[in-house]
Amino acid sequence: MVLSGCAIIVRGQPRGGPPPERQINLSNIRAGAMARRAAQGQPDTKDTPDEPWAFQAREFLRKKLIGKEVCFTVEIKTALGREYGIVYLGRDTTGENIADSLVNEGLATVRREGIRGNNPDQARLCDLEDQSKASKKGLWSEGGGTHTIRDVKYTIENPRNYIDSLHQKPINAIIEHVRDGSVVRALLLPDHYLVTVMLSGVKCPTFKREADGTESTEAFAAEAKFFTESRLLQRDVQIILESCPNQIILGSILHPNGNITELLLKEGFARCVDWSMAVYTQGAEKLRAGERSAKERKVRIWKDYVAPTANLDLKDRQFVAKVMQVVNADAMVVKLNSGELKTIHLSSIRPPRIEGEEKNKDKDKRFRPLYDIPYMFEAREFLRKKLIGKKVNVTVDYIRAATGPGESTPAFSERTCATVTIGGINIAEALISKGLATIIRYRQDDDQRSSHYDELLAAEARAIKNGKGLHSKKEVPIHRVADISGETQKAKQFLPFLQRAGRSEAVVEYVFSGSRLKLYMPKETCLITFLLAGIECPRSSRNMPGGVQVAEPFSDEAMLFTKELVLQREVEVEVESMDKAGNFIGWLHIEGGNLSVALVENALSKVHFTAERSAYYKTLTSAEDACRERKEKIWANYEEKPVEEVVYVTEEKERAANYRAVYVTEICDTLHFYSQDVETGAQLENLMETMRAEIAAQPPVEGSYAPRRGDICLATFADGEWYRARVEKVESPSRVHVFYIDYGNREVVSSTRLAAMPPAFGTRTLPAQATEHAFAYIQVPQDEDVRADVVDCIVRDIQNTQCLMNVEYSGATCPHVTIQFGDTKDDVGLNLVKEGLVMVDVRKEKHLQKIVSEETGGGGLNIWRYGDFRADDAVEFGYRR
Repeated sequence: MVLSGCAIIVRGQPRGGPPPERQINLSNIRAGAMARRAAQGQPDTKDTPDEPWAFQAREFLRKKLIGKEVCFTVEIKTALGREYGIVYLGRDTTGENIADSLVNEGLATVRREGIRGNNPDQARLCDLEDQSKASKKGLWSEGGGTHTIRDVKYTIENPRNYIDSLHQKPINAIIEHVRDGSVVRALLLPDHYLVTVMLSGVKCPTFKREADGTESTEAFAAEAKFFTESRLLQRDVQIILESCPNQIILGSILHPNGNITELLLKEGFARCVDWSMAVYTQGAEKLRAGERSAKERKVRIWKDYVAPTANLDLKDRQFVAKVMQVVNADAMVVKLNSGELKTIHLSSIRPPRIEGEEKNKDKDKRFRPLYDIPYMFEAREFLRKKLIGKKVNVTVDYIRAATGPGESTPAFSERTCATVTIGGINIAEALISKGLATIIRYRQDDDQRSSHYDELLAAEARAIKNGKGLHSKKEVPIHRVADISGETQKAKQFLPFLQRAGRSEAVVEYVFSGSRLKLYMPKETCLITFLLAGIECPRSSRNMPGGVQVAEPFSDEAMLFTKELVLQREVEVEVESMDKAGNFIGWLHIEGGNLSVALVENALSKVHFTAERSAYYKTLTSAEDACRERKEKIWANYEEKPVEEVVYVTEEKERAANYRAVYVTEICDTLHFYSQDVETGAQLENLMETMRAEIAAQPPVEGSYAPRRGDICLATFADGEWYRARVEKVESPSRVHVFYIDYGNREVVSSTRLAAMPPAFGTRTLPAQATEHAFAYIQVPQDEDVRADVVDCIVRDIQNTQCLMNVEYSGATCPHVTIQFGDTKDDVGLNLVKEGLVMVDVRKEKHLQKIVSEETGGGGLNIWRYGDFRADDAVEFGYRR
């Protein structure tokens, strides 16, 4: 350090710590005294300014000597310990004599009163002084040399305004003093303001002054101070003054060899400070990275550091998992690759909460945190829609130990806190940026925090600035959700509405068992208990008045299956009825699949007899038969019982003839056909016109739609027009099997010919118009060629024509009907029999036998042309009865 134009401080090479210092005063010369501020607490003292050319002399020596090696000889040592001598630039006395240079530049005067005539060094100084006088250098020039240094703290009323006026631009400065590793005094150029600057974002060990006046030193304080001094003291640097909270000036010091803030962290001389890191302009992530590097190497202040996740294996610290449930705004249940379920809390996140007074305002009302805490529902919904069923990357930051209950705090079990990302997005940061959560503030020495804590702080600052969510000044959203679970009277009021609605949207809030769920109906804003129709699921264990009911086999497996498939997913439900306890019964659909069918297919449920009335009965029974044959799960111990012949006694009734006009649109190879009701034909035409006009105005992006089995979508037919269709199978993007729901034909198309169905034209607006039927009283020929002849004949006669149709009886897959030509009223099926193309299917019901009494051998036509082709043991001849 250069104290003035005639005094310097030197130190040796460091060995095991900061080396000792020595002040050397230059012999035989005198330079101007530097300015001195009045001592605090002593009113008699005054500020003294720089003497003329004092600052220039100091600067001359500073630029020449700072950071350089010098050689010195001590000539005189006073009783008070002051040392006077000669200083040479370099390692020996052959270097430049510093006193000679100062005198030669006119920046110092020679002390002639002590000159001895026989001293050549003093004589040389006198000659140099005479030469500088003659040249009118420095002190010997006319005027100038005055210099004023102003202390910002004492000369500027509002330092914050001064800092703001600099707009965080780098300004040149000289470091005049180092108080500790992270606090310095700097002289700003060219204004010569003297400022005390604390490094933004960090704090070094300090020298504390106790109440009794003694000074205590924190560990590594001296080493940190030496680290900063040896690199910055009296060096030319650039400083960015970043902020001025509470009269404390925060800034960053930039040196050509690096940033001292980051170096202090990397070498373990400092720790990150949250409150000032927010203003650090060089990137807070660099500071965290430096601190992390020092922690990993356990250097200096981190020598005893133990990482929060030090006891965890790498596979437990970082892993990929599937989100199964969002518990609340900061916790979720994930499924690991091993199948284990684990609860994860988002690090450093505090979910929306309500103060005690607000919570107890309405004591009669049952408190429901999800709906009653402002923004809790929005936060949960944000996470649910973003994460449910998705794979996420989990990085465990720390494990919060279990805590017991306190006076005002509940007990918490051990919590695994982690950073969760999906697609490169930090979920906690996204949640905070929307104002749906806040950040936990920690003690400075608390290391159990998010590894992306600074990004979370920045996100919260943005949310506050933009007035998002919890930081909004608008009225908080209110969710009035009626819970009608088990409320029989309320359920009765809702039942007719839900039955008429057909398929209603819902969110599965809770799964009690494989077939019992709690649903949130967003349009109706109510919670209901929903029982799956058509199946009988194994019962879970539950408390009964007589004791605990033991769980049936595979009940837990059924519940886990249902949870994984539908918990917190958006589903569609068809409500059919209600039980005595106010629970709704019906069918639940998710992504085109039926949950009742899925449980039966996975051998986790049996078909209940009530399913016989539903359209899903055949699918359920065929799935059950397959599982029963394989003896899977609940069918593992199944033994088939002998079948007893049952004679059904049917009540005799008359055949009902109620013909209605239909339009036959498609005839299948199996002799089934599809028809449209003439009555709804105008509705279909209007819908098609409106739909095509809207698509023409806003054409869908080709290839943007990803088809899935069961989806109702739009498809381009061969005529270039759009039609409503259902996806039946996806072999590949270029081979998608679709069924045109309004016409009954099928086609295999590329996914580029498909588009998403606008809600205004879906099946809720107008149900599918093509209905499947089969011919009544007719046996379908087994021979393919014969059957093809029959189909050709029917296509020629009735396809794309208007006919009259009457439903005769129900079939396994569709109703069986008779068809009459629209003009002649002749029966199509009867004509086929008369032409010898098909045989009559004799019905046992008496009221149906009258219409089949006209069976004929056909006079040798078509299938009869080679005689009676039926086998001798056919039913018609009395066998197999």
